[in-house]
Amino acid sequence: MRTELRPNSVNPLAVVRNLGILAHVDAGKTTVTERILFATGTIHKRGEVHDGTTVTDFDPQERDRGITIFAAAVSCAWDGHRVNLIDTPGHVDFADEVERSLRVLDGAIAVFDAVAGVEPQSESVWRQADRHGVPRIAFVNKLDRAGADLDRAVASIRDRLHPVPLVVQLPIGAEEGFTGVVDLVRMRALVWPDGGGAPVEGPVPVELGEEARRRRRLLEETVAGLHPAALEEFCGPAGRLSTGTLVSALRDLTRTGDAVVVLCGSAYRNRGVEPLLDAAVAYLPSPLDVPAVRGSHQGDEQRRTADPGGPFAALAFKVTATATGRLTHVRVYSGTIEKGDTVWDPATRRTERVARILRVMADRHEPLDRAVAGDIVAVVGLKSARPGATLCARDAPLLLEPPRVADPVVSVAVEARRRTDTERLAQALARIAEEDPSLVVRTDAETGQTVLSGMGELHLEVAVEKIRRDGGPEVTVGRPRVALRETVGRGVTGHVHRHVHQTGGAGQFAHVVLDVEPLAEGAGFEFRSAVVGGRVPQEYVRAVEAGCRDALAEGPLGGHPVTGLRVTLTDGSTHVKDSSDTAFRAAGRSGLRDALRACAMVLLEPVAEVTVTVPEEGVGGVLGDLAARRGRVTGSGSRGGAATLTATVPLAELFGYATRLRGRTQGRGTFTTRPTGYAPTPATAPPR
Repeated sequence: MRTELRPNSVNPLAVVRNLGILAHVDAGKTTVTERILFATGTIHKRGEVHDGTTVTDFDPQERDRGITIFAAAVSCAWDGHRVNLIDTPGHVDFADEVERSLRVLDGAIAVFDAVAGVEPQSESVWRQADRHGVPRIAFVNKLDRAGADLDRAVASIRDRLHPVPLVVQLPIGAEEGFTGVVDLVRMRALVWPDGGGAPVEGPVPVELGEEARRRRRLLEETVAGLHPAALEEFCGPAGRLSTGTLVSALRDLTRTGDAVVVLCGSAYRNRGVEPLLDAAVAYLPSPLDVPAVRGSHQGDEQRRTADPGGPFAALAFKVTATATGRLTHVRVYSGTIEKGDTVWDPATRRTERVARILRVMADRHEPLDRAVAGDIVAVVGLKSARPGATLCARDAPLLLEPPRVADPVVSVAVEARRRTDTERLAQALARIAEEDPSLVVRTDAETGQTVLSGMGELHLEVAVEKIRRDGGPEVTVGRPRVALRETVGRGVTGHVHRHVHQTGGAGQFAHVVLDVEPLAEGAGFEFRSAVVGGRVPQEYVRAVEAGCRDALAEGPLGGHPVTGLRVTLTDGSTHVKDSSDTAFRAAGRSGLRDALRACAMVLLEPVAEVTVTVPEEGVGGVLGDLAARRGRVTGSGSRGGAATLTATVPLAELFGYATRLRGRTQGRGTFTTRPTGYAPTPATAPPR
């Protein structure tokens, strides 16, 4: 069984397909990938996710957890085509892996559960693919499950993702009785034997004949309404579309994104995989069919077509550390690269040497002599290239736009369990941050903690576990301390301080009178002098100000920095011999510290403006949760069935919020944060 659409170009790139498998977690992406590898003869034994034996989920954590964590590339051949597949994660915490993969793909297969239809992360990856302009076909999986319904799943695709679905198959049987499909394009039946193997082709079953003809007519009408050439034939004497015209129109509509072809099956039972492969090579684009990649050089936009003879240009999208060396996964957009060549990284202005080129099969690799435009390969020997780096010919420089890196939303404090392992931990953290740009490592300047930030609590759990499994030190994980501030709630006036110090020689004398008052929220520190008659010379006034600034480092409530106050020097006196800059600086420092103890002080905590986008039916639960976190809602809006809430929330209350929000909204809620300053803690807030 093969599609009638076959490339007639002699260009070898016409038979290359760079595709990704996208879906919500547990929709069956990895099983679909595994069955594709089996159907193409790439592997000879089918692996199972629940047994931890699949090719692409090769990392020990993936096998332990039963989910895809890291995007894995594989390559196979089908009907004279080279198909490069990337199996992407489905969990929202690893959306950045999907983002980097989509940046280098030409097409994608979106997998949906026939029972659940469009699930929360299905929406997210679909929007990511929309943003990158990646054409897709859809595969409704798990039709053998109880409650599976192709039409309901397609309706959810139409209603929640808003494409025009073009269903090209009709299931034969339902749930446990699902045995095959009717191919509506060629009006034939494909039935898979119980023991596995290739499908048996035959005529459409009599009992499904009328329904198949009705659906074929509906398919033709929809395609004709979207495709001018198909409309012309549909309105002609025959009043219908030929198979060739329908196939051509489906290909055009898929590649322009005007519609999405929908197929169905059960990957676990090996039913529907071969037609899915046929559709992938028939409808999804080759490197020749996608627009030329755009880059820049010295501010000028440049384009590079998929030409093996053109100047070399590639994008690094993934870096992994293995026992045999550092692998940099690249998509070659233009030109040819051979092992031993040198490449130029225009961002770092460094030359790198390519020691080896590998075709990737998950955790196995096949050596290659060269890679050409359209290839997705791994190279060994690059020492400094990071994900998102451009590699090009030095005499034809080009800088490609890197994949977008999402801002982290969850942070934890990490430290080595043994003090002697601190340096090893720093090296391990630097290594995982190099491999995964969505992980951010920083040292809090105020608390001194090492803070690891990522896309979710599971993301951080995996990162910490990876450190341990890769031979790193034992790590203790905890909540980061919040950097508090102190401010003046009610000030004092006329606070007198005398600094007198005698040691037998020249002494120190300084006399200052200070007023302390609060400033408006968000203000820092102001100092001014109201001394008249030159009672405190100007050079000593500057010393008093410096001393006051010294005193701001530690407040009386808990030793936190002090902010939001104005200090006025109203009076003072000097001594002819013993007054000096040093004495007045000490007077300013000690005088303000004493004055702050006499003030009514307020403890401040950092707050952030949180913008939450949720389905309208989830607004009540989100509002309740924000209130429980001491959030103050400042605005709301609604658009397209989704509500947007804006609230000010203490930063300390946002730890764990990403996980809670996803749980309350079935993963459909998203949020962003923006620091907005500090606000009084409830225990020390001044009375209104």
